[in-house]
Amino acid sequence: MLDTAPYHVDIAGNTDGICHWLLTVDGVRIRIGHWPVVAAKGTILIFPGRTEYVEKYGRTALDFGKRGYACVALDWRGQGIADRLLENRAVGHVDAFEDYQLDVKAMLAHVKSLNLPEPYHLLGHSMGGCIGLRSLYEGLPVKSTVFTSPMWGIKMSAALRPIAWGLSSVSKPLGFSGLLAPGQQAETYVLRATADENTLTSDASSFDLLQRQLKTHPDLALGGPSLHWLNESLREMRLLSQRPSPDLPCVTFLGTQEEIVDSARVYQRMDQWPHGKLVVLENARHEVLMEIPAIRNGVLDGAADLFNAQTPEMA
Repeated sequence: MLDTAPYHVDIAGNTDGICHWLLTVDGVRIRIGHWPVVAAKGTILIFPGRTEYVEKYGRTALDFGKRGYACVALDWRGQGIADRLLENRAVGHVDAFEDYQLDVKAMLAHVKSLNLPEPYHLLGHSMGGCIGLRSLYEGLPVKSTVFTSPMWGIKMSAALRPIAWGLSSVSKPLGFSGLLAPGQQAETYVLRATADENTLTSDASSFDLLQRQLKTHPDLALGGPSLHWLNESLREMRLLSQRPSPDLPCVTFLGTQEEIVDSARVYQRMDQWPHGKLVVLENARHEVLMEIPAIRNGVLDGAADLFNAQTPEMA
């Protein structure tokens, strides 16, 4: 019997969501949500970014539902209302970056148990783009993939990069890797930033929604990453950068005002992706699916076009 989990319909912008608890093979409890669609053309596996949670994708699932697709999203271990991994629950943490693949396996098994329609497609945002790329190499059974602002590199100055590597590396043997990475804070960025100056979206109504979600349900909030998470992510991104791009239809969306991930890494990856396309969005910030309607709808339509092209009766 499935173990029902909370779904905060008051902040999701979508009344059709259903959430369950899942236990991964290493004993971590994560939360997964799905949005069914009658006679769906397929199912989109949404891999959220760092600090994110199921309800953030309620509007996205609603809009993909109108385009004929069911959606699934999850709270990764260490964020949302999944199990937090440190005593200080405000710190974003993971023991090993490959542990996220255990969450992916639990998600996929759940999707199959629900008999959600195939084909499956991947939508990976930010950190979810890093996890998603690894999942493709691990054999994730999707027909195509869309990435939005994927974390294939973290934006930082040339002077800071060796410090980030050095400090995060020595923090492990010296026993302080659970501390916040330099420059990070325990309070979540969304509640510290303003609508005008935030690096996430230029759309004031979308930023207001993000703030309202966390003010209404503060347990969803997450602060900065630990030094351990930083080191694990740097190592994972370096490993992934050494592998060729998968031979899978792919579209990646990236804003010209990106300030969180390393845009150069995205360009490099997509330059050598067979059947891949990079769409650069003028004046868009990190959250392209929470941007002004013209940008947001363009991303939704572009993603749906790619997914439709992999469905024989739609192509």
